[in-house]
Amino acid sequence: VLPGNELRNYQGIPSGPIPDDLARQLKHGYYAAISYMDAQLGRVLDELDRLQLTRNTIIVLVGDHGWKLGEHGAWCKHSNVENDTHAPLLISVPGLKSAGSRSNSLVEFVDIYPTLAELCGLTPPGHLEGTSLTPLLDGRVTQVKNAAFSQYPRTVKGKKLMGYSMRTERYRLTRWVLRDDPSKVDAVELYDEQSDPQENENIAGRPAIAALVDKLTAEWLSGWRGARVK
Repeated sequence: VLPGNELRNYQGIPSGPIPDDLARQLKHGYYAAISYMDAQLGRVLDELDRLQLTRNTIIVLVGDHGWKLGEHGAWCKHSNVENDTHAPLLISVPGLKSAGSRSNSLVEFVDIYPTLAELCGLTPPGHLEGTSLTPLLDGRVTQVKNAAFSQYPRTVKGKKLMGYSMRTERYRLTRWVLRDDPSKVDAVELYDEQSDPQENENIAGRPAIAALVDKLTAEWLSGWRGARVK
């Protein structure tokens, strides 16, 4: 299966590599779609203002995934790389003193529910994996968790694998395990987001950083509970 298999379902898309002229056309269409969406969101926000609902309405804008436009020789989504797992998240809260600011803190979509619950004065169920972002939104803290998690499967030479990925402030660790036996690790990827933000060089196998791989693996094993900032 070629990277970006979803794209192959559309008319006029070749089964092989995407030619440069078609790639430019696809990017043009993608950016046009973003511009159109921005305009529609503006209409919604204008209507909230007109109806005088802005002052008591929490707004959350979220994209369900990132998107590749030829990076890594691939298109669309469906992977564990930064392009696919880094997605938009904007939260507007009436009366927020930090309105208009942005944060580089790691957050996840599972954080949206507990965040809305706290902002609305509700008590969320105790089994939630997410963490309320309210302390981050009102400026009390600069970080609520040390890692964010994602997963996506793939099949390699008949082996059905699940990729579990952990993104820390500096690194992305992805462990590929057999879907029918998660105790068996088929491959490991590690990328330094500081020196290699496009994730072009897998450094997991370097003997010099074996201790780092062990440390990150331990963090990965501790999961979302271990990632919460105490």
